[in-house]
Amino acid sequence: MAFACTIPARPTVQQDDEDVRITRWDFAPGAVTGWHSHGWPYYVVMLTDAVQEVHDGEKVSTFTRKAGDSYVREAGAQHDVRNGGTAPMAFVEIEVKRLSPALAALSKAAQ
Repeated sequence: MAFACTIPARPTVQQDDEDVRITRWDFAPGAVTGWHSHGWPYYVVMLTDAVQEVHDGEKVSTFTRKAGDSYVREAGAQHDVRNGGTAPMAFVEIEVKRLSPALAALSKAAQ
């Protein structure tokens, strides 16, 4: 399911290689990403204060975010994201396609 909206959020891919895809998302008030799913785990870092609405196909959850807040989601997440506030909203999304050799080594050492 998706929000009923004709204002698309604007993605700007900043990096896309074999390890990560980094995308800046900019939303006018009411703008949406559109229904999508994530093939990789990802991290989000908020660039602005925002009221973020997330439609998961069954319900809408509302989150009050502050600039600098961050969160992580597992691969397979399916949703539509909307700017539920009256000011522009922006965040950076970092999708992890593969652990770099340095991170893989740290992960093994932690086990």
